[in-house]
Amino acid sequence: MELVNEHDREFRDGDYGPKYLFQGPRFEWGVIVVKPGQSLGTHYHNEAEETFYFLEGTPQMIVDGESHRVRQGDAFRLEPRERHSIVNDTDQDTRLVFIKCPYVPGDKVDAD
Repeated sequence: MELVNEHDREFRDGDYGPKYLFQGPRFEWGVIVVKPGQSLGTHYHNEAEETFYFLEGTPQMIVDGESHRVRQGDAFRLEPRERHSIVNDTDQDTRLVFIKCPYVPGDKVDAD
């Protein structure tokens, strides 16, 4: 068993960006905060599928160039190599959970 508490982990960029709760051995998942005016950055994964579950906010989820306006409670499951980004074009923070499986360090490819 492994137990973590979100409040014991830090966001990559202070009070926003990704915060990893679990990394390996078979999957990774955590929380992301995207501030107003920020973007996650277009990227894809060669091997891992990625799922996003939106807790707060109504950003744009862009998948292979197609924009989807997010509603609270939406979940997106992306196949490997689907290019994606989250663009927070609103005036409120976006908060979401992400899960990547399998755990493949270095699998992310920036596509901006």
